[in-house]
Amino acid sequence: MDQREEQEFAEYFAARRDAVRRTAYMLCGDWHRADDLAQTAFVALHRRWRKIRDRGALDAYVRRSVVRAMIDETRRPWRRERHVEEVPEVATSDAEVGETVANRSALLGGLAKVPPRQRAVLVLRFLEGLDVAGTAQALKCSEGTVKSQTARGLATLRSVLGDAVDDLRSTS
Repeated sequence: MDQREEQEFAEYFAARRDAVRRTAYMLCGDWHRADDLAQTAFVALHRRWRKIRDRGALDAYVRRSVVRAMIDETRRPWRRERHVEEVPEVATSDAEVGETVANRSALLGGLAKVPPRQRAVLVLRFLEGLDVAGTAQALKCSEGTVKSQTARGLATLRSVLGDAVDDLRSTS
């Protein structure tokens, strides 16, 4: 790439890195993995920077790259969750933790138990604010698939969260 293109990429990266990292965190629930996913997406974007004609579609390209990277990571055997007899040390909750933090923690815990494809749809639909068509385009699937994955993901999230779903609704 020439100097002008490098500068354009650097400006885009500086403007969007935090938003992409937050999206990745909402998908995977771990800041370290979110950094890895965001880096993977930006590396893919950098490789194709010259070939991208529609600069208005950069956010969609990066978002799709993050989602794909997250789904690919969950397929790798060393990333799979292992069940153990004893639960590791449980974090103690502080009495002064705000209600917003508690709700966010409950939501992230619930999202972590939703299958990756459904989690991607839920994050894109409800946290990124995309509509059904936009989510379908980002994931390169049909709108019907988005609707069914949304319904299944919400059902799973409701079953995992139980009564906490009502607490989440009251704050929104």
